[in-house]
Amino acid sequence: MQPRIILFLLLSIAAMGTALAEDNSPAQPFDTIEPRPTSSGDRIEVIEFFWYGCPHCFDLEPYLTQWLAAKPEDVDFLRVPAVLGNSWIHYSRVYLAAENLGVVDKLHAPLFNAIHEQRIPLNDKDKLGKFLKEHDIDQDKFFEAYASPEVERKLKNAYVLGQDYGLTGVPTIIINGKYRTSASQAG
Repeated sequence: MQPRIILFLLLSIAAMGTALAEDNSPAQPFDTIEPRPTSSGDRIEVIEFFWYGCPHCFDLEPYLTQWLAAKPEDVDFLRVPAVLGNSWIHYSRVYLAAENLGVVDKLHAPLFNAIHEQRIPLNDKDKLGKFLKEHDIDQDKFFEAYASPEVERKLKNAYVLGQDYGLTGVPTIIINGKYRTSASQAG
């Protein structure tokens, strides 16, 4: 996978702010999809579908972080946890609970690092609780959010959004409800 290609595509689209060609030849690093409404109005919306267990998502993260630090003012970025199977639900809930508590910035990168660099599986309550404590996140509040109806609703919405965009793997990037690219497409 070449995360730089995805980064280049994102930067190009954000900088141009215009529609790309409708050509869907195999050489294109993106698909033109049936347009869907975005939540960003006149702004450019970029959605990243990811999963904490995905090594390609982990590899993309530093490039995405770099792009986010310099993204144009007219771009809204949304991170959505992918739900492509039952085994994906736990980490999707972890992200959504962190989002609910406003601790995504505090938890996101360390969680990826723990899973992929330190090889610490955080897929049970005890291990995750210890990890949260190490990062000064209140375990009780976190697990309350994890099991909350709001996180359940957001989890269902993430699943439906992934289905609407034809999600088959991660990382997948959706640009303005019109274009989809993924690690395999970017080469």
